Amino acid sequence: MSYPAPQHELSAPPVPAAWRAAVGGSHGPVQAWLLVDLDDQLRFAEGLLWVARGELHWAPQPHAAAQRWTIDAALTLRMHDHHGVVTLELLRLDAQAQPAERLAVWRCTLGRQLAARRLLERFEALREARRSGAPPEAAAPQAQALQCPVCHSPMEPDDEACPVCTQVVETPPTTRTLLRLWRFAHPYRWQLLLGFVLMLASTAATLVPPYLTIPLMDDVLIPFQNGQPVDWGLVGLLLAGLFGAAVLAWGLGWAKTYILALVSERIGADLRTTTYEHLLGLSLEYFGNRRTGDLMARIGSETDRINIFLSLHLLDFATDVLMILMTAVILFSISPPLALATLLPLPLIGWLIHVVRDRLRTGFEKIDRVWAEVTSVLADTIPGIRVVKAFAQEAREAERFRDANRHNLAVNDRLNRLWSLFSPTVSLLTEVGLLVVWGFGIWLVARGQVTVGVLSAFLAYIGRFYTRLDSMSRIVSVTQKAAAGAKRIFDILDHKSSVPEPAQPVPLPSVRGHLKLEGVGFRYGNRSVIQGLDLEIRPGEMIGLVGHSGSGKSTLVNLICRFYDVAEGRILIDGVDVRDVRVADWRRHIGLVLQEPFLFYGTIADNIAYGKPDATREQIVAAARAAHAHEFILRLPQGYDTLVGERGQGLSGGERQRISIARALLIDPAILILDEATASVDTETEKEIQKALDNLVRGRTTIAIAHRLSTLRRADRLVVMDKGRKVEEGTHDELLARRGAYWRLYEAQQRQAEAERQRWRDDVGEA
Repeated sequence: MSYPAPQHELSAPPVPAAWRAAVGGSHGPVQAWLLVDLDDQLRFAEGLLWVARGELHWAPQPHAAAQRWTIDAALTLRMHDHHGVVTLELLRLDAQAQPAERLAVWRCTLGRQLAARRLLERFEALREARRSGAPPEAAAPQAQALQCPVCHSPMEPDDEACPVCTQVVETPPTTRTLLRLWRFAHPYRWQLLLGFVLMLASTAATLVPPYLTIPLMDDVLIPFQNGQPVDWGLVGLLLAGLFGAAVLAWGLGWAKTYILALVSERIGADLRTTTYEHLLGLSLEYFGNRRTGDLMARIGSETDRINIFLSLHLLDFATDVLMILMTAVILFSISPPLALATLLPLPLIGWLIHVVRDRLRTGFEKIDRVWAEVTSVLADTIPGIRVVKAFAQEAREAERFRDANRHNLAVNDRLNRLWSLFSPTVSLLTEVGLLVVWGFGIWLVARGQVTVGVLSAFLAYIGRFYTRLDSMSRIVSVTQKAAAGAKRIFDILDHKSSVPEPAQPVPLPSVRGHLKLEGVGFRYGNRSVIQGLDLEIRPGEMIGLVGHSGSGKSTLVNLICRFYDVAEGRILIDGVDVRDVRVADWRRHIGLVLQEPFLFYGTIADNIAYGKPDATREQIVAAARAAHAHEFILRLPQGYDTLVGERGQGLSGGERQRISIARALLIDPAILILDEATASVDTETEKEIQKALDNLVRGRTTIAIAHRLSTLRRADRLVVMDKGRKVEEGTHDELLARRGAYWRLYEAQQRQAEAERQRWRDDVGEA
């Protein structure tokens, strides 16, 4: 039976072109579809599953005949994911609504999970409509405008994140960005004022010698050529003036360069420190979308570039401006006609600078981004060098670096073509300007309107004027580089943490460990990850979080630690909302042991004392003993003073894990979080770690995540999560007796363990 398509029905995204012929036989619009990418043996193979006209269709190949099942109350579609595989089962129910027959099963990777959920929701809506006796169109979803809860921008139903909030807005940098550096220069304003005064005096001193050449030429040299005796007293006075002006200009120039260099270094240091401190204060959400190499380049090379600009180029630029202004005043005071001839090339040079400036600024920012790609390749490869060598991928990584370097070279070449034309053009215009002054000056001398001494002084000033003008044109390049770098720095400083500090923080001197979650919800964009979760954990109680991958366990832990803030509901600690407590004060009471422990470059003792830097050696040793790490530490060459490599290289996984447990023990946290703490170690090491964990959890409120359910038998309660919801809660035995979600997880693991044991016995038998 067919039904007319309702006008308000939302259409699914377009079916891939290769499958349009297959869905053409469904005689109606496709309401939801899933591109299945795994076969029964978990090999990659494509097939299409879709819902159309109240029926579920399946085609294993684009041109194969499609199977179809009419969606009614006797059918159900179940979905679950395990170890990265999503499974959909089509079941026929008996009269008691219990599964009686499995009609089909499909599997796909987790990347298709959203599409699978959309298809499942559509199937359930149609099934519910049929059970109630309504036609299929009654189940058609209404077109609702979805909005981002933060910026209220429109979103698609399957958007995991808001396209507006998460997009990187590439606004072009402007020179005005450099003015924002005054925030860092303000503490040194008096030193800057002194440097400016010294710069003014130094520039004035350099302008004295050309002026003294006028009496030297007109009153000494030209009269001598005309037969008059040399006035040696005047010569000595003029030469002394020239020498004194040179010495004064040198002394003043040294003083102003030294003072301004000191100030610029401090501004650069403050900029680096402020940027790094701000970066540390940002939430994990910010780092999820950035590459390490890019952030390193911003704090390192960009701040260095700004520092060089402030200490050298900005100083030269200010000197050039002062020199040009003061020279222009002197030129007009000597001879206005010659001064006007001198300024003829200025409008054209100014126009060239204006045209080239924006292109240079945009080009230099692009160079910065491309250079960050080069740095990111290094930041990826060097820490993972063991993996690179283990898989013999040196040539591949070298090719990656060559590609990034070639891209960097191409972008630089494009910019250099522009700059190579601009700079010689400015030099040509200044040379032409000098020829104009020579020609016009000789004509004025011939008419008796200026003297040879005046012309000589004028030419000396003109040489300095055009030299400074050429220098100013060249500074356009470094200014735009600094502007691009400042923009990338302020992109970090302008970013606000999504985990804000409270305006009036509640003090939290001690914690009993009573955690309570009330209606907690969290979303990644429009995708709900945690929904309406209520949970209470008593002081000293240990609970275990279990569930399939993607069920929301780690997200829940992140919310408790305030790595993210809840979107709905609240989390209370001893009756206080954690959002009312300073982030550092709250996290100081949490001990975190991760599946992959991270150790810093330094000694064993430094790593254990990371959360409590003032710990004594006795406290460090006591924590190591409790973590069952003392014995293997003593076997190391320098014991507790042994240096561990970056990320703990040189130690086994179990040794790194026991050091991280000692690190958590040392701060004596009231709340302990164990995130797959024994997942990546062998059985014997797991026993050692489990002994250490027994010491760690004693007397603390503990939340443990584990895929191996056998490791959670010591938990007081188990909380089973599925699709962001709490579906079961109880002890291990209670949950097994219910034969629900936990029982299915446990049985699946038992079957998997038995299969692995059987494979091992088969391998031993063959050997």
